[in-house]
Amino acid sequence: MMSACNVTSKLMAVGILISINKPGSADTSSNTVKLCIFVWLDLRIANRNLSLNRYILLEKESNVLKTISWFAYLWWSLLKPRFELMKLNRQGKTLERDACAHSIARKWAQTGLVLNGSSIQVNGIENVPKAGGVLFVANHQSNFDIPIMIGHVPRDKGFIAKMELAKVPAFSRWMKYVGCIFINRGDPRQSLTAINDAAEQLKAGHSLVIFPEGTRSADGTVGPFKAGGLKLAMKARVPIVPVTISGSKNIMPKGSSLIRSAQVKVIISPPLILDELDGMDSNQISEKVRNIIISNL
Repeated sequence: MMSACNVTSKLMAVGILISINKPGSADTSSNTVKLCIFVWLDLRIANRNLSLNRYILLEKESNVLKTISWFAYLWWSLLKPRFELMKLNRQGKTLERDACAHSIARKWAQTGLVLNGSSIQVNGIENVPKAGGVLFVANHQSNFDIPIMIGHVPRDKGFIAKMELAKVPAFSRWMKYVGCIFINRGDPRQSLTAINDAAEQLKAGHSLVIFPEGTRSADGTVGPFKAGGLKLAMKARVPIVPVTISGSKNIMPKGSSLIRSAQVKVIISPPLILDELDGMDSNQISEKVRNIIISNL
């Protein structure tokens, strides 16, 4: 049973955390969210003398609240700047439009992860090339891998995404502005055109993210990479940066619609330069990248 002293100590911790840390700090906000949730649960239990089973139900209730608040914030952050982006688009200010879209995406990603109380630890930021096109290759544990990559891995970037996402209102427009490439897996001709478009983007200095497993992992293990997934980098002759994401599966496990708090670790490995991989075909490079990602889990 939780005591009133316990509740009071947590309330004091919230106040201290807010007062001594820098306003707007992601770590501060994340920890504050977690403490507030714990205090809320403790108060409910202290006031109602609840059982352990009821405590578990309350924890699920807090996950429902996180889920509702996260999706509300998602749509609000996408719809609010829509007219500004459309205005820039009508004026033909494509560079300003795209920069605005990337800025919106980064803020949405960082704030959204704070809202659900998750903490993101990133190692290897110095391994990201500061200029030129980069192909980020990451394992795929959760839908939250996308905001993690946007908000916590440097460089503006688009994604290689399935065609179904192009049909989602508002979301698809934002994806277009940040340079996402949509692929119809059931249409080889369209897929080839999309890969060629992606290669041209990389050659022009833009960066892209690919999840070569093609689907989220149910248990966090890294599945086989789809054949030819890294041919894109070979076409564009850009560095490949392997990214390992660990723990994101706990935010929204595959098959679940509820959002939870989790501790996530992101490891950015040194880039692979294609000129240094002479003699290796796309399948061998793909396996090399996969092994680097697995070694950091």
